[in-house]
Amino acid sequence: MNTGQENHRPQASLLPQGDAAWTVEFGAGIDPVLHARVLALAERVRARRDVEPVLASVRDVVPTFRSLTVLFDPLHTDADALGRRLLDLSAAGGSSVHAGRRWRLPVCFAAEYAPDLAALSAACGLAEAAVVQRLTSTPFRVGMIGFMPGFPYMTGLPPALALPRLATPRKAVPARSLAVAGAMCCVYPWESPGGWRLLGRTPLPLFDLQRADEPAWLAAGDEVHWQAVDRATHDRLAADWARGSGSREAFLVPAEGVPCPVV
Repeated sequence: MNTGQENHRPQASLLPQGDAAWTVEFGAGIDPVLHARVLALAERVRARRDVEPVLASVRDVVPTFRSLTVLFDPLHTDADALGRRLLDLSAAGGSSVHAGRRWRLPVCFAAEYAPDLAALSAACGLAEAAVVQRLTSTPFRVGMIGFMPGFPYMTGLPPALALPRLATPRKAVPARSLAVAGAMCCVYPWESPGGWRLLGRTPLPLFDLQRADEPAWLAAGDEVHWQAVDRATHDRLAADWARGSGSREAFLVPAEGVPCPVV
């Protein structure tokens, strides 16, 4: 099923995902306009599921760069009616969405945490300090969470730092590694095989099973600013979290945009 054109915007497509999910697809590729429409639909569904019977059995929404998957209880849902309502909501005027949260997160660029920093710097014709400066002066935007729980795909990498993935992936990337590949930036929440280029490490756990309400730290639409910290600060913050005394809220950037200190 497809929507008609409205305000010259590309039509959305409705794709079944078995008997318990619909995917609303807005287009192809990575485009901030498409992403804004995805996030707007996600917010509309969340806001209406307590007041619209057709949305009452929606269990979750999963945004990506260009689509939104809506999971529902098939035993208590008229799937076709839900699909039609999702298309109606996707065609609603405007693509504004509540602004995502803004974070200033620490990352340590010490050599033991950044095994690919020297090679990337050389390939890009930059000093290592210049690479770090670009990473820490650029806002990154979370497009989606995927690959593994809490793994954020972030756009915003300066073109001067764009290189393909490693020809030979690592069998084990350390947890909390900051990495880049192509035009993307990410953090590995868990130890995992991976082929992205490792440029640093954050002391913060980006996925925490103790927070049952919101185990993933980042969400689609969030903005991330990296703040370089030394090894001692990294270790102190990591120890705080290991003791259970860390606070996510301490790393939020206030609405007025004043950076939050992490030291």
